[in-house]
Amino acid sequence: MTISFLMDGKEVIVEENKTLLEVARENGIDIPTICFHEVTTANALCRICVVEVEGQRVLQPACIVKAAAGMKVQTRSEKVIRARKTILEMLSSTMDLSEAPEIQTMMREYGADTSRFPDAERRESDVIDDNPMYIRDYSKCLLCWRCVQVCAEDAQYTFAINFDGRGFETQIGTFFDKTIPETSCVLCGQCVAVCPTGALKPKREYLLEQGMSPQEISVLNTGRKKRKA
Repeated sequence: MTISFLMDGKEVIVEENKTLLEVARENGIDIPTICFHEVTTANALCRICVVEVEGQRVLQPACIVKAAAGMKVQTRSEKVIRARKTILEMLSSTMDLSEAPEIQTMMREYGADTSRFPDAERRESDVIDDNPMYIRDYSKCLLCWRCVQVCAEDAQYTFAINFDGRGFETQIGTFFDKTIPETSCVLCGQCVAVCPTGALKPKREYLLEQGMSPQEISVLNTGRKKRKA
């Protein structure tokens, strides 16, 4: 069954049960996303994909809201632009986005003012280097949930990581704060692959950035393998 509605003033005809984000992409309309990923379940956490739906009191997250017949949707209204800009400014004021190129591009596009919230408390965390596969730097984590999802029902079913803490202190952690080798992690690397900010980074890439040469890294890995044997 197909339905029709207006998106940015243009009539679109689509199969029912599609989200507004899916419809927009099928029609060449760009709606920014951060927490959304094609291989994970959409949870509308970041709200950067909000759109304005006529008759709705608040902006709607396009990644989870289904298209309905007769809808009138604006993807770049003044209200939408202002909301996205504010979200980006809040993110930049509380965390390190230096290794999130897609978000930096959004900030330029929406004219986000990185100094708008100078008194905001920034997320700080030491780099956690406890396994041979990847490092964890939660000062760069925006809690998009992608890594948790692929570690759980969306892909791997190992449940090695999850949310830890409450409010501003919330971060991704392990059960009883165990090191990665002490968890059910199988070092598949899927969490690293879906991380949008560099909070999870391949160990080799991290060591190269720290000034180690490829030869030194090779010697280090060889030593690890010998100790394991």
